[in-house]
Amino acid sequence: MSHRITSLGEVVIDFLPIVEDGRTVGFRMYPGGSPMNVALGVARLGHPAGFAGALSRDYFGRSVRAFLDAEGVDIRFLVDLDAPSTLSFVAVERGEPAYTFYGAGAADARFVPTLVDARLIEQSAVIHVGSVAIIRQPTADTLLWLCGQAAGRRLISFDPNIRAALVDDDAGYRRRIEQLFGLADVVKLSTVDLAWIMPDAAPDQAARQILAQGAGMVVITDGEHGLAAWRAGAAAVRVPARPVRVVDTIGAGDTVDAALLVALADRAALTRAALRALDDDHLAACLHFAAAAAAITCSRAGADLPRRAEIATPH
Repeated sequence: MSHRITSLGEVVIDFLPIVEDGRTVGFRMYPGGSPMNVALGVARLGHPAGFAGALSRDYFGRSVRAFLDAEGVDIRFLVDLDAPSTLSFVAVERGEPAYTFYGAGAADARFVPTLVDARLIEQSAVIHVGSVAIIRQPTADTLLWLCGQAAGRRLISFDPNIRAALVDDDAGYRRRIEQLFGLADVVKLSTVDLAWIMPDAAPDQAARQILAQGAGMVVITDGEHGLAAWRAGAAAVRVPARPVRVVDTIGAGDTVDAALLVALADRAALTRAALRALDDDHLAACLHFAAAAAAITCSRAGADLPRRAEIATPH
């Protein structure tokens, strides 16, 4: 079996503001999108990474393909469509990113089961999904179907990465999230995500509810307060955040996803049984590694995910 961590979902071209004297005077283009960032992060940490989904044949799509290829991400399962790219203009307000999306009819939202290569599951150890791709149809149902096909055969990782402003079918979206909670071996979400999904639940209560729905492990991030992991029948494992001067938090959650999966892979913990068997000290080391990686991303502008040599932590 391949050791590849394959991420699937949206491709977003992020336009970050160029600010002079407190005024936005232009924008700089960056390839982005949460699942693509996860694939990039995995590759930069030195682990085999793949990215799959639908990509526009336009200038932006060609730029993304060249960028991923140059970063060492396997793009053999990325398909090209005659449809536009999704564009996102990002403003940073009080250190938090605010997004304006332009994605009507975009290629990454048109990923249907017939475009999924039959070899994708067999040539992956991990299937990672989430974010905007779980909102937009038909891609959302395609990823849910794919996870159903892979469940029990490959590790399923899910990060909802809620973008509430883009949701036009609240009931359908919540239903897909619950279905993915039931299929996923690893669920990672932030306290901001939880505030939308389970507004009345404290993190510990929410994690236990998600485990009861079928998830194998739940990891919750809480910004400067660190992150914690829960498994059924075990106490939570908690680690602090790394102190850092925050430039912005764009890509921080994606960095946690990538670094956590790589750390688990380093410990051969890419099955549900192996996740259960991982002792607390090793799980804490995985979380410390993810926290250290995310701190580096927060210390610089945009989703500039770190390489392994940058992360000074026992691992």
